[in-house]
Amino acid sequence: MLKGNLLMKRFVFFVFSLFIGANTLSAQTDSVKFVLSLEEVIDMAITQSSAIKYVQNTNVNFYWRYRNYKTQFRPQLVFNSDLPNYRHTTQPITQPDGSIEFKQVSNLTASANLSLNQSIPLLGTYIYAATSAFGIRNLNLNETGFSGSPFVIGFSQPLFGYNWMKWYKKTEPMVYDEAQKRFVEDIEQISLNATYRYFNFLSVQTNYLLAENNLKNSLDNLKISQTKRELGQISENDYSRIELSVLNAQKSLNQASMELKNADFELRSYIGLKELNELELVIPLNMTLFEINPELALAKAKENRKETTYYQRRLINADRELVQAKSNTGVKATLNGSFGLSNSGESFAAVYENPQKDRSLRVSLSVPILDWGRSASAVKLAETERELTIFDVNKDIEEFDREIIVQVEQFSLLKDQLQTAKEADRVAGNGYLIALRKFQNGELSITDLNIALQERDKAKRDYIFSIRAYWVAYYQLRIFTLYDFERNSNITYGNPML
Repeated sequence: MLKGNLLMKRFVFFVFSLFIGANTLSAQTDSVKFVLSLEEVIDMAITQSSAIKYVQNTNVNFYWRYRNYKTQFRPQLVFNSDLPNYRHTTQPITQPDGSIEFKQVSNLTASANLSLNQSIPLLGTYIYAATSAFGIRNLNLNETGFSGSPFVIGFSQPLFGYNWMKWYKKTEPMVYDEAQKRFVEDIEQISLNATYRYFNFLSVQTNYLLAENNLKNSLDNLKISQTKRELGQISENDYSRIELSVLNAQKSLNQASMELKNADFELRSYIGLKELNELELVIPLNMTLFEINPELALAKAKENRKETTYYQRRLINADRELVQAKSNTGVKATLNGSFGLSNSGESFAAVYENPQKDRSLRVSLSVPILDWGRSASAVKLAETERELTIFDVNKDIEEFDREIIVQVEQFSLLKDQLQTAKEADRVAGNGYLIALRKFQNGELSITDLNIALQERDKAKRDYIFSIRAYWVAYYQLRIFTLYDFERNSNITYGNPML
């Protein structure tokens, strides 16, 4: 009996030492804990994480794509030249009688052309104004000549053809608009992802604190039970079960500690937190349980989400494909014309003395005669694809509207769920404290105490889960609408890389 008591005292001392050591270490690090709220974690994620850097870089890419599109329809001033162009070779020369003789050619040429070009997207027209000069020196004969066009204007006008510029001008601004809306949506998605990781850490942290508290209470119960055992007030079976509860509590604490380290690493990695201080997260209880008008949510979703623009662009692209298919079946023609002045002389100045008028007008035709039904089938294919696109877009719009309404309804149901979970957590916590006092006074069995413990832990986890469900639904609703219902304003973000 004495030997058993001695072993028991050593066991109690060992477990208690582990617990005291853990508390001492915790006490030493409490002063340097890094306490974070949900808002602070989200702010870190959207300002310093690797995810936000990727989103910002993607947005920059679309910004410069749009800038490049804008420059394509602005006047372009272009200078081309060969300064100089030297050639010494033997080449066939046609003689006056039509014969060909090989002569040695040695000359030095220079040319320059300055042109101002402009496209007119609505008509598909290309116009230009230019001036050019050309000079050649025959090194064999030691002769020099100049020619040039002091001024020339011209145009190129496709007839009955596909005007790619008109369609490009329609769709490219829509691509940029989608990119801007996607930028806001992606940042809100980062906020949601940070929320998931925040509550994952918070749930594990809650489990750790519960396990820590359970071990403390189990050790207290073991000390009390040891005294009762010595007085013969407790059975060996109940005493063994209390010993087992201590071991289980220690095992649960060890498991919770490992899970806490994993959650800590995942959260730090995502938000880009470099500080090595121990983390402690605050339960975000600052919920605003407001009512949301489904019609307002749907209107804001259609106004702010990229899908609205994307659906329109899909329909425009379907029309474009049909127009292009039809234009490829008929007559293709291009009208080219120019008017200017030109001259030549032995000196450069002579080019600009009494220049002669130059005129040109050309119509190029392409008429399909026999293509074995290829053109007709291409048009039919484009028509059927357009009809499918209209059907798909209408279906996608219906699903989009339904998704928004469902999300609003789910958010509205969280109010009662939160209040119920909060009250259950309070009742279960008080019930466990009452059961613990009764057990320590010998009025309750270890089985009933464990039931009360399980109920308390479950209620606490359910309460944390309900809070998590609220914040997840809140940020999902922001993603679906890109609208801040608390501030009654659209969500916007700036890109520091622009």
